[in-house]
Amino acid sequence: MSKFAVAINKAWCKNCGICKGFCPKDVFGITIKKEIFVKPEHECIGCRMCTLRCPDFAVTVTEKGE
Repeated sequence: MSKFAVAINKAWCKNCGICKGFCPKDVFGITIKKEIFVKPEHECIGCRMCTLRCPDFAVTVTEKGE
């Protein structure tokens, strides 16, 4: 089980897929409607590449318990 929680602010997200492209553990998926979603986050290693690369600041990664 991951100790990190991954969230996408849907109001800010433009579904560009940059977070998916930079995630080394493939935590993000894309729906048929081309919307980004968080797969079960147990694979997240907390590198925060998604938060650093998101141009809209729509992705957050926090340690569970924060």
